[in-house]
Amino acid sequence: MKNEILYYLQTEVSEGLEEDQIEAQDDLLGSGLVDSLGMMRLIQFIETKANLSIPPEDMTIDNFMTVAHICTYLESKY
Repeated sequence: MKNEILYYLQTEVSEGLEEDQIEAQDDLLGSGLVDSLGMMRLIQFIETKANLSIPPEDMTIDNFMTVAHICTYLESKY
């Protein structure tokens, strides 16, 4: 899932970035790579790809700060 999220971020949210410009440990919001609307689009993408519903109480910085955080969160759901 990590590679799918990184690819999505590079092609859909942070348009114009090269493939190696976003890494799993990059702070998505703090660095400006993703704005709040982009984060909502990312969550929708993840819900569709992972076939799960992410409750609002799980949409926290701890779970969605980086792609690595997102993957850890998703692993906890399976």
